Amino acid sequence: MDFLYVKSLHIIFVVTWFAGLFYIVRLFIYHTEANDKTEPEKSILITQYKIMQKRLWYGITWPSMILTLASGGYMLWLSPSFLNQAYFILKLCFVGGLVLYHTQCHVIFKRLKNDIVKISSFKLRLWNELATIFLVAIVFLIVLKSNTGFIWGMLGLAIFAATLMMAVKIYKKSREKSQ
Repeated sequence: MDFLYVKSLHIIFVVTWFAGLFYIVRLFIYHTEANDKTEPEKSILITQYKIMQKRLWYGITWPSMILTLASGGYMLWLSPSFLNQAYFILKLCFVGGLVLYHTQCHVIFKRLKNDIVKISSFKLRLWNELATIFLVAIVFLIVLKSNTGFIWGMLGLAIFAATLMMAVKIYKKSREKSQ
């Protein structure tokens, strides 16, 4: 198969993987917050969130991750010279971090499936922003293909991450005031 076709499929799978990761954590947040509701609303919401989480996780997110890694691996097999470039090795490190993030989301998914709520909705909101940081880092690395640009990109990423964390805290305070 032509490299550009595989690359196109890879980009599509990356997009659907991130869409799944962003949405699954939002569902975790809603699920966690549903525990504060009274019956019968609590049971109805939690049942619905479990169904939505299962369909998203196994129908979109897991397959997208597997197809992303498979298509990326195939491109690497077609062009192993990428492994000689520092930016690409660093990108692979971030992808490894993203796989660990995905795995931890699976742990949260399993816990919520078994009605074990160990993480607050606020911490899940922060957790959700970590996927954004991975996305920004990976995209900048693969587009810039530069170690010098990466240094500036990491500085921008740190500022971006700090801004996201402050935005989440401000959002939390505004929600507390409105309640």
